[in-house]
Amino acid sequence: MGKAHAVAMSSVGAVFQTALRPRLEMICASTKESAERYRADFGFATATHEWRELVGNPKVDAIVIATPQKTHREIALAAIALGKPVFCEKPLGASLGDSAAMADAAQAANVINMVGFNYIRTPASQFARDLIAKGEIGDITWFRGEHTEDFYANPQEPATWRTSGMANGTMGDLAPHMINAALALMGPIARVMGEYETVHKSRPGGDVDNDDHAQMMCRFDNGAMGQMYFSRIATGRKMGYAYEITGTKGAIRFDQEDQNALWLYRMDGPESERGFRKILTGPAHPDYAPFCQGPGHGTGYQDQIIIEARDFLRAIETGEMIWPTFRDGHEVNRIVAATLASAQSGSWKEIKDFD
Repeated sequence: MGKAHAVAMSSVGAVFQTALRPRLEMICASTKESAERYRADFGFATATHEWRELVGNPKVDAIVIATPQKTHREIALAAIALGKPVFCEKPLGASLGDSAAMADAAQAANVINMVGFNYIRTPASQFARDLIAKGEIGDITWFRGEHTEDFYANPQEPATWRTSGMANGTMGDLAPHMINAALALMGPIARVMGEYETVHKSRPGGDVDNDDHAQMMCRFDNGAMGQMYFSRIATGRKMGYAYEITGTKGAIRFDQEDQNALWLYRMDGPESERGFRKILTGPAHPDYAPFCQGPGHGTGYQDQIIIEARDFLRAIETGEMIWPTFRDGHEVNRIVAATLASAQSGSWKEIKDFD
């Protein structure tokens, strides 16, 4: 993610003609050697292996946190105390307490803050949000979402940091992306019922103490029903960030493995001509034209990070917060915490009970 953000900050001015043009001043890594290597590779002016040196550097005006989540809180609070805008990768913190502290501090200091949920920024998903907001598919009645990958489908894949600690399991790693999508597309979630499971309890190099996959039912504030599934052992799925939304006038389907297409059904016209229509994204869709003038040519993963960089710079320039803020990241963590608690108790949990 450090590379992705460095590339984005180097490119965003040319892509979006932003008023603010970032300069890559300092990069931090865990050792002097790796920091210097990243400095040379990514084009930073200086490097350090002490994050406090980076945050306190008077030449550094804004901070991007792309470190393990257990470090997010301390780094963010230090930057906020200095009044420096902060962009933090998801999940916002390693615990609900972390994300609450970060959101509260940023709000109290009125410091520009943003959390990294890049997948929802594809032109197709932005278009889906527009269609729903305009009532194009009517009143929403149902949502199904998943974030499924197979990077741990092989039980012989060695144990790593990802297999230790709940914050690194599927509910901490993949689930936040789809929960964020559900909130963006559907609005607030009122209550959840969930369960999770460790399928491969040991791997070469150690035992596994967090979840391989999880599922949840939910009820949205708007009354719609929903369900979500998250997995890192979903054999055959490489980027299964997908959702289906049903309304009283139509429906939407999307799958990130075909991220430049949206499937739209409208309940109008002769029955003999009805069916889902594949819409290829192009310059008529949000944030597509700056990357490519040809419809159907498509945008990619790095482009989502560049869009995030544009939003972060715009927030800094205008002094106005842009979604998703730390508060939005904390809301995702509240839903994760409620789902885990539901799995432990075997009962529905109200999101309002988790702060």
